[in-house]
Amino acid sequence: MRRIDALGIGLGVFIAAGLVYIALQVLGLDSINAGIWTQTLLVVGLVGWSITYLFRVGTKKMTYNQQLKDYEEAVMLKRLEELSPEELAQLQQEIEQEEET
Repeated sequence: MRRIDALGIGLGVFIAAGLVYIALQVLGLDSINAGIWTQTLLVVGLVGWSITYLFRVGTKKMTYNQQLKDYEEAVMLKRLEELSPEELAQLQQEIEQEEET
């Protein structure tokens, strides 16, 4: 995520919270209760986002891990394409021997 994306998300959350606050006041809540409910919704949202973040960290589904995996696969495919037919046959033979043991 780029810095501008993070700023945009932060601004969007700020504006959304303001709209929720105004909507609650229009629905008849006084400013104190509207503020409390708006803060409650923001905290619940933050805790929910934090849980999903911790889940992604625990399962290694983070962007960096995925990029690293994709890079490693691309390097291995490039190396495989550069092998001569004889080297490829030898490698396949070694793999078959390892599978037998």
